[in-house]
Amino acid sequence: MPSADVAAEAAQLVDVLGGELVFAIEAMGTRVAMVQMASEPSPPLLLAGHLEGERPVLVYRVRSLDAATGELRARGFDPGPAFGIPHGPCRAFAAAGGHRFALYELTRPDVPERFAGRRDF
Repeated sequence: MPSADVAAEAAQLVDVLGGELVFAIEAMGTRVAMVQMASEPSPPLLLAGHLEGERPVLVYRVRSLDAATGELRARGFDPGPAFGIPHGPCRAFAAAGGHRFALYELTRPDVPERFAGRRDF
């Protein structure tokens, strides 16, 4: 989710709403924090200082990014440029009404363990 103040928003989710801070990372000119709001398998919230706009980006893992991108392209979705996230390659898409989602392929499965517990801020 886009965040104007990752530290303050993460603190509120943890201190007021009872979430658990998974990590808070400052790197490459931005801050990103993950907060788990309920016991798994609920999806965590990812606050990101570098995202523009007000709408969240729903992120889904796929088995093959190339295959999934091809399927969506065939259905009329125009993927944005490929980029990387710590977990692997990713592509963003825009849906009707300004909704945003992204697909990624897990190529670095060790990332969640490496990030867990990290507190840069």
